[in-house]
Amino acid sequence: RSKMAAARCLWRLCGVALFLAQLLLLSGRAGSLMTTKHSQPQSTFAKSPTSTSTNAPYFKAAESTEIPSYVTKCPSNGLCSRLPPDCVTCNTNYSCVYGKPATFDCKVKPHVHCVDENNQEQENFTINMTCQFCWQLATTDYVCTSSTSCMTVSCPRQRYNATCTVRDHIHCLGNRVFPKMLYCNWTGGYKWSTALALSITLGGFGADRFYLGQWREGLGKLFSFGGLGIWTLIDVLLIGVGYVGPADGSLYI
Repeated sequence: RSKMAAARCLWRLCGVALFLAQLLLLSGRAGSLMTTKHSQPQSTFAKSPTSTSTNAPYFKAAESTEIPSYVTKCPSNGLCSRLPPDCVTCNTNYSCVYGKPATFDCKVKPHVHCVDENNQEQENFTINMTCQFCWQLATTDYVCTSSTSCMTVSCPRQRYNATCTVRDHIHCLGNRVFPKMLYCNWTGGYKWSTALALSITLGGFGADRFYLGQWREGLGKLFSFGGLGIWTLIDVLLIGVGYVGPADGSLYI
């Protein structure tokens, strides 16, 4: 009997152990299901940044629709043939004969609106211009930088390196901004007539030299009484012919 009771107890213990193992197995499956359920929202959130990347072309397209800066120089609904060169793109014909009239095929740039003589909007048109490079234009057709550091009263006359820009309504070949050597032609506000009058009337006291900013020569004339009159006569001649000018090297008005 004792052996039968021990066998029954062992059988019951095996059943209990089997039941506990099934419980542990079921609890593990439930936990994995819970983790998968919680991971699903995270995956959707993880996908959300990638979903915004699909909108990148949209933002790029929005940026490309910005109005270019050259549009401010282009009059709206004006004649296409009168648009500034910054508003059009032309097929340059460098085989044209210099100095002769030439015709060029042009097209307006994006966001530029213009019309023809019949008030009809157009994109392709032609312009007539003289066959010449921009640096060969007349001096009235471009604007150059000025210099106040060169001497205008010198022999030979001094030159300076200037940067010139063609005016907006002028069409030409080549670069519209170019360097050029120009004569010094700036003025400091000194009048030739005033300097000559001072040299004739008060030249013996050095008033003409003081007026022109030449203090050393003015003091020399003052204390030598105009070089006993000889220096005074010489200055009248030199200022009269324009050989003696302002001390800063500028031109007379």
